[in-house]
Amino acid sequence: MEWFLKVVRDNYANFNGRARRKEFWMYALFWFVISSILSILDHMFGFLYTTTEVPAGMEEFSSLYKSGYLSSLFTLATLIPFLAVATRRFHDTGKSGWNLLWYFTCIGIIYQIYLWIKEGDQGQNEYGADPKGGENEDPFAGQRDVNNPFSGQNNPFSNQNNPFRNDNP
Repeated sequence: MEWFLKVVRDNYANFNGRARRKEFWMYALFWFVISSILSILDHMFGFLYTTTEVPAGMEEFSSLYKSGYLSSLFTLATLIPFLAVATRRFHDTGKSGWNLLWYFTCIGIIYQIYLWIKEGDQGQNEYGADPKGGENEDPFAGQRDVNNPFSGQNNPFSNQNNPFRNDNP
């Protein structure tokens, strides 16, 4: 939830910089969950309006032609943060935010999803510093327990304690 709030509260319309995959996908996950809950509430309490005229013979599927006020307001309120985090996600892969326009083509949606899944550039690129910081060098940075007997100098399995290591060139 903190990732969703980080995008909505702290970076509402921030199109500059980079966003890592975790930030983008956690935002998308919580957006989907909240939107689904609001859609269910719309249907439960009748906060619905008809978006288009129901074709003749399709009356049994009339709920497909209805939208809810709560979910529509939520979508409208989170449109700009989505565009911002998607743009920053493109920046992390070294691409321009103009790649959002690929959405309007059929094959372009697949390309956008590919860019959102792709790992970001390591180190600094033209859009800013790496949002992972030093995590690219050490994937377990900040997760080691200092009281663990196998961490640091006490690790009997480290290369420093290897008696068979050849230090002479």
